[in-house]
Amino acid sequence: MTSAAQSPSESDLLTAGPAGAVSLRFSGVSMTFPDGTQALDDVSFEVRRGEFVTIVGPSGCGKSTVLRIASGLLSGATGSIQLAEGNIGYVFQDATLLPWRTVRRNVELFCELHGMERAERARKVSHAIELVGLGGFEESYPKRLSGGMRMRVSLARSLTLNPELFFFDEPFGALDEITRERLNDELLSLFQIERFAGLFITHSIQEAVFLSTRVLVMSARPGHIVAEYDVPFPYPRDPDLRFDARFAELSGDVSHALRGAHP
Repeated sequence: MTSAAQSPSESDLLTAGPAGAVSLRFSGVSMTFPDGTQALDDVSFEVRRGEFVTIVGPSGCGKSTVLRIASGLLSGATGSIQLAEGNIGYVFQDATLLPWRTVRRNVELFCELHGMERAERARKVSHAIELVGLGGFEESYPKRLSGGMRMRVSLARSLTLNPELFFFDEPFGALDEITRERLNDELLSLFQIERFAGLFITHSIQEAVFLSTRVLVMSARPGHIVAEYDVPFPYPRDPDLRFDARFAELSGDVSHALRGAHP
């Protein structure tokens, strides 16, 4: 018998810990919207500190719903959701920048909302801007930035909170292939530095395999996990890994599972 899933602020908190500690756990989570649409059915998985887990699945299968439930942006699910203590970072499909704020002022927004002291705020903002490669663009406005640069600002904004757990909702889906691959490389560099727990949503199988320690495959709606693949390639990952025969083989296995999950 399932019970109402608690929001992250009310859920049983996992003990925060070093690399390898569980940061997020879904146990038998299902979601039916008020109009009767069942989005998720008995979804179970976990993400540990130092893991980068990606979910792939057909459009409308509930991938983004998983993130919204985990982050507390969506309520009404059943099952059990557990989060470790600590800040959560969230990068959306759109950069969601404030057009009247410069890069620096956009990046410091979350610091302001958390009431961070000015000196600490300035230090964290400068560090985050350098981490994402936007040094020199601090006083630029969003309309002057490329799509890839706007996503870097969004990423930097969340990095200022030193998140223990990072959610990525198809952040690079609207970018051209070259920019997307470059940002994949940069995101992996950040992951190796920060060692957060990452949960990434994408339609791209190659992106999933290149970024991840594990890839989860979801079925068509109502979404549930139908396959899981450990990614054996060590970090750091050379961009040329994408042309390796072993990479192609694993991508093919994921693709086959995805096709089987999409009637």
